[in-house]
Amino acid sequence: MAKYIGPLCKLCRREMTPLMLKGRRCLTDKCAIKHKKYPPGPPRKRRTKLSDYGVQLREKQKIKRSYMLLETQFKRTFDEATRLKGVTGENMLILLERRLDNVIYRLGFASSRLQARQFVQHGHVTVNGRRVDIPSYQVKVNDIVEIKEDFKTNTMLEDAIKLSKAVGSVPQWLEVDYEKRSGKIIRLPERKDIEPIFNEQVVVELYSK
Repeated sequence: MAKYIGPLCKLCRREMTPLMLKGRRCLTDKCAIKHKKYPPGPPRKRRTKLSDYGVQLREKQKIKRSYMLLETQFKRTFDEATRLKGVTGENMLILLERRLDNVIYRLGFASSRLQARQFVQHGHVTVNGRRVDIPSYQVKVNDIVEIKEDFKTNTMLEDAIKLSKAVGSVPQWLEVDYEKRSGKIIRLPERKDIEPIFNEQVVVELYSK
């Protein structure tokens, strides 16, 4: 499977928004945006105003990079959202939130979505007692997501849990048991549960052209 292997901090700088791609580092003074308050690339004498297309493109890139997806994966999610009832933009974000790698990240078992995806792909995660190694797996209400027994004492996992407890960032649609290294989907996510704030409507407009 293709994946992005370039520098992660450049992605945040390009969007001029912390995307939490490096976990704990993004909360410290080492965050690239804090000491390089300009986009990557050659310096510009002045910053030009973005066109409507530029605004739409930047918002799409921000969402896509937050969830660490490539263009084909992101477009596939959008196409699925258009087939569901309701608002397409909200459906898209909810589908992204329901990805197994994102759930592991939201539960606090990984410090970034990239790390969560690695945990899933390496077979360290079970859903309802069965191993699932597909990061895009869509969780459902009452699913039990758990870290496998032989990985529960892993140092990276413990560090991520410490960070999650300190920040207190587990959303209300999830229920977590840090001791058992497990979580439960108590309801599907809603638009109000999703942070940071995205303007998903401009992405819909971009793909509708």
